[in-house]
Amino acid sequence: MISPDQDPRHRNALFDRSSIASYRDGYAAKLKSALDSVPPSALDRLAASVSRVASERAQIFSIGNGGSSAIAEHLCCDWSKGTFSSGHPAVSSRSLTSNNSIYSAIANDYGFDQVFAGQLQLFASAGDLLIAVSSSGNSANIIAAVEKARELGLEVVGLTGFSGGRLKDMADISIHIPANNYGIVEDAHQSLIHIVAQFIAGERDRGPNG
Repeated sequence: MISPDQDPRHRNALFDRSSIASYRDGYAAKLKSALDSVPPSALDRLAASVSRVASERAQIFSIGNGGSSAIAEHLCCDWSKGTFSSGHPAVSSRSLTSNNSIYSAIANDYGFDQVFAGQLQLFASAGDLLIAVSSSGNSANIIAAVEKARELGLEVVGLTGFSGGRLKDMADISIHIPANNYGIVEDAHQSLIHIVAQFIAGERDRGPNG
């Protein structure tokens, strides 16, 4: 049974609700602040890792739950199709949330905590890249996947919010959004995914003499 009291939306820090316009203004200001808080060096490292994976013909695996699973799937579109340029190797990316048959088979046979780690065991190799998206940074299936990635020799990127949880400290590259609102955290994660994709595409499109 679904209980409203268990919904994590109750963790959200809210804004001025005197009108929807004032709520929008508070939300927009916090989103800008959240994006501004991400060190450019972390984005540089993330873009470099995506480019490395492409040049080495390795793979990117993305994972997340709920809204973060949608971000994990969306990034595959933007980082693979959205960066494709003639003369450059494709960015090979795969969301481990998208194959419902294998996802549910692993959940049924080994438990929900293993839905991502089990797929990494089947598909991943040393040198691949794991993008773990988790607002809390503490989801059991995300942490299990990061542990499996370490075992297999993958580099790990963690996109987190709130306090960052365990994932913030486990990731090789930590992209932390210090906000206590799921919408802000997820919007910031999605914006950063777009920023990285468009930056890489722009670098590729302008060529070596650009």
